[in-house]
Amino acid sequence: MAQSGKGRLNYRCPSCFMRDLDIDMFYDKEKKEYYCIRCAFTGSEEDVLRLNETARFRYKNMLDRITDFD
Repeated sequence: MAQSGKGRLNYRCPSCFMRDLDIDMFYDKEKKEYYCIRCAFTGSEEDVLRLNETARFRYKNMLDRITDFD
C-alpha cells in the first residue's frame, strides 16, 4: 500500500497482519494512539511496533530455499 497523508507514519495493523491482510492504521492525535478501520485493534506506537516485530517471525525464512528436511 502506498503511504498517504493519514498520520505521522503509516503502520500495518498487527491483528490484520497476522491474518495475512495488509491494512494501514490511522493515527488519532487526540488519544495519541493508532487504530485500524477494519478490526477493533487500537494501541500506542510502542504496542504496534512490538506486535509487528513478533509477527515478522512468520516470514523470517520466506526468501530461503529449504532443501534439507532432516
